[in-house]
Formats: sequence, structure tokens, C-alpha cells
Amino acid sequence: MPELPEVETVRRGLEPVMAGVRLSKVEQRRPNLRFPFPDNFVGRTEGQEITHLGRRAKYLIAELSSGEALIMHLGMSGRFTIEMPGEWDASPDQFAHNNAKATAHDHVVFHLENGVRVTYNDPRRFGFMDLVATDTVAECRHFAVMGIEPLGNQLSAAYVAGRAAGRSTDMKAFLLDQRHIAGLGNIYVCEALYRARLDPRRLAGTLANVKGKPTVRAERLVPLIRDVLNEAIAAGGSTLKDYRAADGALGYFQHAFAVYGREGEPCRTEGCRGMVQRITQAGRSTFFCSRCQK
Repeated sequence: MPELPEVETVRRGLEPVMAGVRLSKVEQRRPNLRFPFPDNFVGRTEGQEITHLGRRAKYLIAELSSGEALIMHLGMSGRFTIEMPGEWDASPDQFAHNNAKATAHDHVVFHLENGVRVTYNDPRRFGFMDLVATDTVAECRHFAVMGIEPLGNQLSAAYVAGRAAGRSTDMKAFLLDQRHIAGLGNIYVCEALYRARLDPRRLAGTLANVKGKPTVRAERLVPLIRDVLNEAIAAGGSTLKDYRAADGALGYFQHAFAVYGREGEPCRTEGCRGMVQRITQAGRSTFFCSRCQK
């Protein structure tokens, strides 16, 4: 599933062609994706201007001139492709992943008044789209219990310690819990914990002392979470399985993975003779070096 850096990369690709532009025509080619489309989806979106294109965690949010917000989730295999005026009849290879050639998976097409066409393609149909009143976005069912953004000013060692204090869950599960920090996914949690030299099996409560204040571990971890995410965004995300950016480009952060997907390889920490291990936590693969992550 695309994680925060991949979704932010898609947002940045779509924003120049969609923000401030009216949807002249909307094609809805099936009644549902992961969930049914909202009632009268075409009627509520067609003719509306996209006043702002934002992101919350792993969701895209297009604010419409009607006072509604279009919430979009990519699921496992969803992606947007952009076709500029005059390019509609060109080879799909120029603009998207080869798999997108199967037009049967082009489920929604946004025709913009600037002549651009943006297509949502989703072979597995685990993505979805929803419409809610813009002024209720924060309280809607998608975001009501969601935690803070990891790239925002609210993320601090004190915040992490306050949420982690007294918790007996493991550190990785704590960081993946969207109720604490929204948008962190398996890949980037593994990489951040590696950089912070923290064992993913360590209790989350060790991020706080007996008074609930941040420990050295929390102080070390927080800036590294930001670093990993920002570096991944700068690299266009990580291309694993189905992910591509809106212009069809690959992400390249996977080439910088220190542990993720590197089971059995030597640890990259200078002087460490450990090997990258893979264990399963809550049904997900965790990659780490038990020698230098404590």
C-alpha cells in the first residue's frame, strides 16, 4: 500500500494541473471501488472547481467550490495518471506504468477545463472515493480518531512520550497505530527505527520515563522519522509492486533502504557485523539488525 511519501508525491504531481481548475466532465465507470461511490457522485463533482488539493495521512483531499471535499484513497494498487492536451492518443507508456494499459481498470476520469485529463486506475479496487462537507472533514469517519501528521509541528518527543507512556505494546506497533501518528507505514517505520538504533520489539513505554517525559530514545527517534519521510518524498517515494507517481515516474527511495527488504544482508552500520533479520509482527514483516538496534 502506498505510504505517506508516495501519496504526497502523487499530490504534488496532481496539484499543478488540478488546483484552481474546474471539473468540466467526470466519468464514473463503475458503481463501486472498495466501497460504493457516494450518491450522485458525478452530479456533485462535475462543474465544480478544485479550490485546494491537500493530503491527510495517506488520503488525498480535493476541496470543491460546492463546499464539499472529495476524499480519495489509493488502496493497494490505485494510481492517477495525467494526460496533457494533445496527448490523449499517445502511447500509455509515456505517462503511466505499463499495467495501466488495461482501460478496464480506469474507473474514474476527471476532464478538466484546462484540457488535462486525470484518470484513476485501480486493478485491485481497494481504493475509494468519498464526499463530505468541507467544514466537517476533520470530524468525518475517515479522520475523527486519526493522530497528528508526522511532518507537522505537533510531532515532538514530548508528544510521542505522552502517547507512549505506560504502553506495553511493542514500539513498531505503537508507531503504526494511526491514532497516535497518522500516515506512518511499515516501510518507513522500519527505516526510522533502524536509524534511531531502536529494536522494533522494545516496549513503546520506554520512550517515556516514569514522569511521562521523553527519554533519550524518543528524542533520537522523532527527528529521524521526519528525515526518513522527507528523504523519501524528495526521491519520489518508493516503487514497490504497483506504485507510480502521477506522471508515471518511478520512486527511487527503495535504493536507500537500509533494512527494509534486505533480509540476510550485512548491516550497513559502520563497524557492525550483524545481519538484517526479518520477523513478523502483527502479520507484517519487520526488518532490523538485532546487533545494533537495542
